[in-house]
This record gives sequence, C-alpha cells and structure tokens, in this order.
Amino acid sequence: MSVATISQHNYLAKINERHVLRVIRDKGPSSRAEIVRCTGLSAPTVSKAVASLQKTRLLEEVEGNGPAIGRPAMKLRLATDSVQVLGIVIDVNRCWVGATGLDGELRDERTHQVDTPASYKDLIRDLVKHARALMARPGVRTLGVGVTVPGLIDHRRGLDILAPNVHVIDGRSPGHDLGRRLGLECVMIQDQHALCMAERYFGRARGLDDFAILDVSSGVGMGVMSGGRLVRGYSGFAGEIGHITVAPNGRSCGCGNRGCLETVASDTSLAWRVSRRLGREVDIDEVIRLVHSGELDIGQECNDLVRFLAIGLAAVINVFNPSTLFIHGQLFDADEALLARVLEQTSKRALAPSFADCRIIRAQGSKKQGAVAGIIQHLIDSVVPEMRTSG
Repeated sequence: MSVATISQHNYLAKINERHVLRVIRDKGPSSRAEIVRCTGLSAPTVSKAVASLQKTRLLEEVEGNGPAIGRPAMKLRLATDSVQVLGIVIDVNRCWVGATGLDGELRDERTHQVDTPASYKDLIRDLVKHARALMARPGVRTLGVGVTVPGLIDHRRGLDILAPNVHVIDGRSPGHDLGRRLGLECVMIQDQHALCMAERYFGRARGLDDFAILDVSSGVGMGVMSGGRLVRGYSGFAGEIGHITVAPNGRSCGCGNRGCLETVASDTSLAWRVSRRLGREVDIDEVIRLVHSGELDIGQECNDLVRFLAIGLAAVINVFNPSTLFIHGQLFDADEALLARVLEQTSKRALAPSFADCRIIRAQGSKKQGAVAGIIQHLIDSVVPEMRTSG
C-alpha cells in the first residue's frame, strides 16, 4: 500500500470518528446500531471508529435502558467515569474551579469558588490549590484544563494583553502558568468565545453554525460563530464591543477611555448605579434580591440601561446579521419585562430587514460551561482533527 493510499485511509478513518463523536455529543449515549442509523456508516466502520475512540479515552461503554426481558443494549457515551477535565473561570470578583467528565455535566460537589485575589501570584496559588484537590479523585485521570479569562488574548503569544476589569492578569499568561503548575494540557479562552462554545455545546445553539452572543455581565463583550467557527480577528481581539464609546462624557472605563458601552449597559453598571443611590456598595446578586423582595425599584436605572443595551444589540444585528442573537447577563432576572423593553427599542434602532431575520433570546450557557467546552473541544481536535476543505 502506497504512502498516499495510507494517508487517504487515515483521513477517512478520522472523518468517520468525527461523525461518531458528533452523534454522541448531540444525541447523548447511543448504541452502535443507533450510530449506524444516524451516520449512514456501515456497522463494521462504526465499530472500528468506536474502538479507536475508546483507545484514546474519549468514549466509554455503559449498559443502556433496554426492555425488561433480555439483555439491554450497550450504549456509548463521552467518557465520564474514568476521566475528567477541569474548568477554571477568572472573573472580576470571584473565580471558579470545577471538574467534570467529557459530558460537561457540572456538579456542586466538584466545584470551588474563590474571591479574586489582588495579586497574580496569589491568584495562581489559589486556583492551583483547588484544582489539585479536584485532581485527587481516586481512579480518575484528569486530561486537561480550560481557562476562561476576560479581556484581549494574544493567542500567538498566549498572553492576556489587557483585562480592563481584572488588571491583575494584564500581560500575564494564566493558561500557561496553570498548565505548568498542574502538569496538564491547558487551553485559554476569551470570555465571549467561551460563552459561544457553551451555548453551542450545552445551551440553545446546538446545531447552529451561525449566531452571536452579547455578554452584559461583568463587562460587555460579543462572540460570533460563523460557519461553525469563532470569529477571532487578526490577533484574537475581535468582539470587544463593550469598549465602543456611546457616552463621550460618561464615566471612566477600566480600559482607560470614558463612556464605553459596558459602563452603561451591564450587570456591573446597573449595580454601580444602584450603589450610588443607596449610598453603599451592592453587587448584581443583591440588586436582584432587593428587587424581588420589594425593597428596591430600579425603574429609574433601567431607563438608560434599556436605551444603551438597544444600541449594542442593534450594532451586532446590523454588522453581523446573525440568525440568532443570545444575550447573557443576570440583570434580566431583576425584571421580567426588561428584555421585552430592550427588544422594542432595538427594533427602532436596527435595520428592519436584519432585525426581522434575527431571533433574540436569553442565553442558557455559562462561562463555567465554556471553560469545560473549550478543553473538551481541544482534546477532541487533538485526537480527531477537524477536516477542512481547501479552496
């Protein structure tokens, strides 16, 4: 057999493995027969692909729920019992560390939260301590770690160039430093890209190749999935819509500018406005609690919030024309009518045909799920590379 023939054979084998993984990822645990029906591959081809994926620890076999009489069919699933991955979220006030199988299911008993330290050294120390505690599970092998970080990531150098709201990681490489300390393969993912991956793997974007996410939580950022691939830009800085100036004489932003979108249209900006009125500092969780208990009316704060959020949404719709635009943020938990108000204002600011073509809904995914999705996708791509067509 010639080298060219062997190469073509391996190429086809990897395509088949990718098909098998996609079925199991989208439909959950599946028997070999179910995979044959979904992929159109022959039974021997599916069996060969499954054997290869089991050898690389991506799949494991478990008993399915079969009929009362007879032996239940065995099911194949993404490995969850024998292996795990770690997810780490670095954020403004609190960081998160969690462990999960390749199914991405997060459980409270396998997670830790820590207040974001004031120094980079303490940040890495605390995250490593909690990660090692999760890695100590007997009989479970940890395959890698995904780290989500805010700000501008230079993927060519593996650096977080600027994190306007978490300056402790400016010019640092938490992905590299955590991976080295833990002895694990590590992938670092920008916040909004992580949210895109979370929504596509675990949320409402399953099966969608073209959509956008507007994150209005600790800051404002945008993630775009086009043709099934993230739009990163030349240096990986794409999506920083939160630093577009919308109020030239507005308050200072962490990026050094004034009047950025994220200073007037985010969870943090809402909490800041409420804090000024109450004369004490509150976060978005307390704002929501006070509103639900009837102790606080945020109608005054929401008027400007709605106006500026509509500007942000209209910008995303007009520039990228997404089929679906997901919005991620807790502020909508404070008032059920808030999203409807934002959409009404957006319809007046966006181009009418583009707005009509776009479904705007709340996101289900989280940055935690994004960290997990990032490392799972990295591991899958390492074993079964995505097949790209030329031209």
